[in-house]
Amino acid sequence: MNKRSGLETKKCILAASMDVFSRKGYTASSIREIAKAAKISIGTVYIYFKNKEELYQNLIENKKQELTEKIGYIFLEKKSAREALKDFIRIHLEYAVKHKEFILLHIREHGFSFGIEKKRAFFNQQIEIIEKIIKKGIDSGEFRKSDPGNTARIIMGTIRGIILTIALDNVNVRPKELSNFILCALLKDKQVKNNIP
Repeated sequence: MNKRSGLETKKCILAASMDVFSRKGYTASSIREIAKAAKISIGTVYIYFKNKEELYQNLIENKKQELTEKIGYIFLEKKSAREALKDFIRIHLEYAVKHKEFILLHIREHGFSFGIEKKRAFFNQQIEIIEKIIKKGIDSGEFRKSDPGNTARIIMGTIRGIILTIALDNVNVRPKELSNFILCALLKDKQVKNNIP
């Protein structure tokens, strides 16, 4: 095994665990298989994670952080509210397609109540981002006036439902279609008539 930093080793373990958990499921997976997939010793895995559950929890947190960082770039670029919302939707749906097997595993083996407080905090964070986008759109005159908080909850609920559809029914919904659907409700009449770019 090549020498690598602790951070690289941890990333390698998380990547291997993603692969093993997605293929075999949480219950049927073992630290031994994850170590083999990562091409490291079992003892090395235990340096970073005390057991399989801690590794799985870290993997979930890692994936949420990865998604949060991608979403964060929306605000670093000067975009219209419409473009920001389209990017937000695209990033979420692309993530769901890329990690469909992992989402399915999580639902199948742990159900919706597993880690409910962390999930709630994550989704509240996503709702706050949408709310900021909507406020920006209302302030700039792009979006019609609405209650930004309630509108953000409706949009996030729709996105969550589509993500479940992608995972459970193996149906791909194109981000552009979902964006157009949501933007039809937000854009002022004149902008809707002129088509949604």
